[in-house]
Amino acid sequence: MPKQYRCPSSTNVIEESPLNQATSTTPKHDIANPALAAEGKKRIEWAERNMPVLAQIKERFEKEKPFTGIRFSACMHVTTETANLMRTLKAGGAEIALCASNPLSTQDDTAAALVHEYGISVFARNGVDREGYYSHINAALDIAPHQVFDDGCDLVNTLHTTRTELLSSITGGCEETTTGVIRLQQMAKDGALTFPMIAVNDTDTKHMFDNRYGTGQSTIDAIFRATNQLLGGKIFVVAGFGYCGKGVAERARGMGADVIITEIDPTKALDAMMQGYRVMPMLEAAKVGDIFVTVTGNRTVLSAEHFSVMKDGSIMANAGHFDIEIDVAWLEKNAKKNSRIRHQTDEYVLANGHRLLLIAEGRLVNLGAAEGHPAVVMDMSFADQALTAEWLVTAAKSLTPGVHYVPTAIDKEVARLKLKSMGATIDTLTGIQDEYLNSWKHGS
Repeated sequence: MPKQYRCPSSTNVIEESPLNQATSTTPKHDIANPALAAEGKKRIEWAERNMPVLAQIKERFEKEKPFTGIRFSACMHVTTETANLMRTLKAGGAEIALCASNPLSTQDDTAAALVHEYGISVFARNGVDREGYYSHINAALDIAPHQVFDDGCDLVNTLHTTRTELLSSITGGCEETTTGVIRLQQMAKDGALTFPMIAVNDTDTKHMFDNRYGTGQSTIDAIFRATNQLLGGKIFVVAGFGYCGKGVAERARGMGADVIITEIDPTKALDAMMQGYRVMPMLEAAKVGDIFVTVTGNRTVLSAEHFSVMKDGSIMANAGHFDIEIDVAWLEKNAKKNSRIRHQTDEYVLANGHRLLLIAEGRLVNLGAAEGHPAVVMDMSFADQALTAEWLVTAAKSLTPGVHYVPTAIDKEVARLKLKSMGATIDTLTGIQDEYLNSWKHGS
């Protein structure tokens, strides 16, 4: 009997044959529908138009082949933007196996195109359950990688728990999420991390733009698609005021919402106050909010005590990486569920009669209910990843196990290329200015 994976919140069952074996023209894979490949190729090429920095890197990689003989396992959102990163690595000579970092973010047409149009091994289907998710991670690891790309640290965690036989061949990798970096830092603190991981998330051209502008726009886009709500006049609660939270708050305010920030960090809370936002504990915000977005990287940010005081019709969404920020398990156990009353929107009716709306099952909302960040933003993040992977080919041997940061030179090069692609130029220091900044002898 073939293995069966059940899609969450659905009666659909995916019959899972053994993973498709490689042929002379098609790499090993497990995808939903090969017939979607042509449509996926169109969408990948559309995204490529808005990723000029990555395109320049790809052109150079095609000539120089920096990844010849190097195998990559990647656990990332299988989207059109990620597809262009994979194509860039392949252009550089890499062998790649890609799996999904979130069950709801996979674009099945993109996965099909990567396999059948571009010859890249992919293990990803939209909506698979936990068993299918980890089966795909293990399939991607079966190539015995030299480098890894991770979104959320699940692949790296798997390597250090159930696939330890592969650790000796791994030279390093990249992590592009705040949540993943936090997990890696804990692994390093405990002495568990056995190879260097680069916190791509923490480089300026990633978190200042991807996290802030990308998350801000795509989260609001997802709420619109799922609920068709007008933000003007609504009380919009953002849990967490890091770069992602700032982006969501800014765009909600720009659409006319009254924005409340909840925080545990006094400095970030003060920053929010100075920017004109209201700041209060979540229990107070829960009583007045209309729309709630969690973006903290922590768990049970919205829980039973908050649900019990929320207004009828309150909308909840999570823009953090994992589906733990909203206590969905409590809702499933203690409320009547009306599934899919709108696109990616479930309704939970509490004992007091109040209806709470949850978008994308509490998973990453901008990818579960929309298309994720615009390609023009991901251009920088994935350029960072591509150049960091190239740097790791030679630099990894000199790095100790633990969390490291993207070299400043890579960060500045990505910013320079992005500015150039946008038609902008900037000043350069004169000789006198350079001397002044690099000397302690000059005063007034």
